Formats: sequence, C-alpha cells, structure tokens
Amino acid sequence: MLAPGVLYFILFKYAPMWGILIAFQDYSPFTGFWGSPWIGFEHFTTFFNEPQFGQLFANTLILAVYNIVFFFPLPIIIALLLNEVRKEVFKRTVQSLIYIPHFISWVVVVGLAYILFTTEGGIVNEIITSYGGEKINLLLNKDWFRTMIMGEMMWKETGWGTILFLAALAGVDTQLYEAARIDGAGRWKQLIHVTLPAIRGTIVVLLILRLGHFLDVGFEQIFLMLNPMNREVGEVFETYVYERGIQQGDFSYSTAVNLFKSIIGITLVVCANFFAKKVGEEGIY
Repeated sequence: MLAPGVLYFILFKYAPMWGILIAFQDYSPFTGFWGSPWIGFEHFTTFFNEPQFGQLFANTLILAVYNIVFFFPLPIIIALLLNEVRKEVFKRTVQSLIYIPHFISWVVVVGLAYILFTTEGGIVNEIITSYGGEKINLLLNKDWFRTMIMGEMMWKETGWGTILFLAALAGVDTQLYEAARIDGAGRWKQLIHVTLPAIRGTIVVLLILRLGHFLDVGFEQIFLMLNPMNREVGEVFETYVYERGIQQGDFSYSTAVNLFKSIIGITLVVCANFFAKKVGEEGIY
C-alpha cells in the first residue's frame, strides 16, 4: 500500500530536484546537465542586482502577507460558523455551494471578473451608474489590483479550505461541550475555551505548511489579471520567471529565481516549526 505513494514522490518530487543544478550553470538544452559550464552564484548575483528586484520582491511579499492575514483565517471562520449550524440540510447545502468555486478554472474566474467589473457594460458599473455614480475602472486601476486578486482568491478557495477544519471540528469530544455547559458556558465561551483549543494543533500545522509556499502567490490568476496599467503592482516572481524562462528561454536564470523563493519558504517553515514547539505545539517534525 505504501509503494504507490513512495513511487509518486520519487518520480515527481525528488527526481526533478536534480533540475536545480542548472541554477548554477550556463545551461543549454543541447549540452544537457553535465555538458553545461558551471558558473556558481552568477545568476543569483545578477538577479539581486536587477533594477526590477526590489519591485518584484515588494509586490510578491505584499500579496503573500495578504494571503496569510486575510485569506488563511477565512476558512477557519467559515468552518466555525458552519459547525454552529444545527440544521444538517442547510449546513450541507451551504458547504456544497462554497465548495463549487474550487473546481472552476482561473480562466473562468478571471473571465467572470471581467464581465462583472468592466466599464463596457459590466454589471457592477451599471449598478453604480444607475444610482447616479461614476464608473470605476477596477480592472485597469492599479490601486484595486490586490483587492481584486484577494477577492477572487477568497471566493474560489475559501470553501475548499474549510474541509480540513471541519474534519478537525468533527473530532472534538462532545463531552467537553457538555462539561462547559454544566459550568455555565454559553456558545461564545464554548467556542473560545473548547472549540478553538481543540483545533489549535491543526491550525498551527496548516500555517507552517502554508509558510512553505509563502512567496507562491499564484501564477495563473495574476498572469490573467495583468495588463500594462497594473503591471507596476502586479508583476511578481512567478510572472517574471515565466517571462525569462519560457518566453526568453533563460532556463538557468529562471531556475535561480525559483530556487531563491524555495529557500525563503523552507527557512520560514523551519523557523515557524521551531517557534511552534517552543509554545508547546507538535509542529510538523
């Protein structure tokens, strides 16, 4: 039973890690891994000295922080609210409705955003003008770019993120709630003193794992939302890697950029796991 899982990780996770070698080479597909000249940290030095580096890092970091601050807690809140619903039919209906967007591709989600917010007949702007307001070009306004990104992310992925938290809530011992009610605790105090402590371990583990992808802010969504008017705040590491690696064929350089992101991710995981253990949590290792 273990063999398929082990084989999957060997073939698709560990074997491709040899590809990071080209970050330290002047790689050419014609000479391959072993024939390409070794140049050490030259690509990293070039990347850090790029005029775009500061802007790319800032844009990526801001969206990453938004993900942790605004998106990560939302599935927890929704799961806690659903857990308080006592009518199973209503609860399962809401669960199904908020799960559905996860299965919609980003192409469709961004297409819906364009239909809703465009100034040329968009529903939102039509409603604004019908009440005497002026149209707002949300799609081209760089000040609204990050808000649009986070709004789409929350709508699409919040429901799917509640699955693990609802599973954790289902495992909470009901006797704890009974004891809390006997002690005079209302629903709010039961939430604070029973429910949240019971799922704290799950929250900590998922947060640590999320930090491993801290700078992965989503290529497809951002690439589809980018335009010349919002590129100043929307260009991130993923889109930069696509431009240099795929469009310009600079495989070594783009691999170095991705390796830089991965190093930051693993550093955050190690630090977060260390602090989690310091406060009494199990962590991930």
